[in-house]
Amino acid sequence: MDLVQSRLDGFLAERGTELRAISPDLDVVDDGARRLLAGGKRFRALFCYWGWRSVSAHATEFDPFADEPADEELAAVVSIAAGLEAFHAAALVHDDIMDNSDLRRGQPSVHRAFAILHGERGWDGSPDAYGLSAALLLGDLLLGWSDELVDAGVALAGNAAAGRAARVEFGRMRTEVTAGQYLDIFEEMAWRALPEDEHLSRAQRVIVYKSAKYSVEAPLAIGASLADGSLPQIAALRDFGLPLGIAFQLRDDILGVFGDPAVTGKPAGDDLREGKRTVLVTLARQKLPSSAARVFDELLGDRTLDAEQIAMLQTAVRDSGAVDQVERVIAHQLEQARLALADAPLARSARDELTALADAVTTRTS
Repeated sequence: MDLVQSRLDGFLAERGTELRAISPDLDVVDDGARRLLAGGKRFRALFCYWGWRSVSAHATEFDPFADEPADEELAAVVSIAAGLEAFHAAALVHDDIMDNSDLRRGQPSVHRAFAILHGERGWDGSPDAYGLSAALLLGDLLLGWSDELVDAGVALAGNAAAGRAARVEFGRMRTEVTAGQYLDIFEEMAWRALPEDEHLSRAQRVIVYKSAKYSVEAPLAIGASLADGSLPQIAALRDFGLPLGIAFQLRDDILGVFGDPAVTGKPAGDDLREGKRTVLVTLARQKLPSSAARVFDELLGDRTLDAEQIAMLQTAVRDSGAVDQVERVIAHQLEQARLALADAPLARSARDELTALADAVTTRTS
């Protein structure tokens, strides 16, 4: 992860110089990009790296470090992993705009930070309009930079065909997560017009495409493709990655309702104010008495909810039994992921690392 951060820092230093050569007024854009990419859990980069390492020609069954890869080979996967992090940063910027979220990691979200800057400097016009426009452009810039980082990694690949395969996987991931993001906002807006008996399956589909594939399965497949993994090896990583990605997002859904703001960096019950139609919320609605469900629906998605109303909704979700059911699903999906990994044709030590990562992403508190 130090290598990924170093790659990002070096890349941003180069692009920052380019931006400032265009105009010193772009320093705030450069600073925003640096803040976004200065840290984080790096789960996507880690899954990319271990997908690559698990099938690398340098890995043995017992010790993936028996024969260390050449610097250029390592640089290739590090650059692609950094590209994944840049793409993720762009997705967070755009996601916060769509969700109208004021906080990210305990700090003002990018569009709010730009709006605050506008107010502090006394510029003309609407601070909010400026904030949204500037954040949208920064997100677009990060998307372009993610392409540059991935392309640089592909160019370093010793096997050109493997590099192209990794690039194809990256493109597929971008399409899937964008489609999943659209489905997420669609469900928030259109749920009343949709058949009640479809709500759960629709929420599950959002999980798969907005998060599960993007957060775990795709990074694994990208890394393994770069290492010229065989079809059985990549299939095994997908069989591990998809259920783990589902468990990852289900944990995120619980944190979105019950997470501690001091840990998550977002307000308590943020998903309730945003009206997220998650699996957790959908199950709660199905289990509540009809009268309670009507009150729940009236409050869900109201951005003016106070602490007492949030607490009432949290109690309704918990008392419905939905949290316990989602915890059981998380445990089941994690077990499916572990079973897929147990006999997978991958280096044993890499399997150990992936197992540890699986535990980390499903037990996290932020």
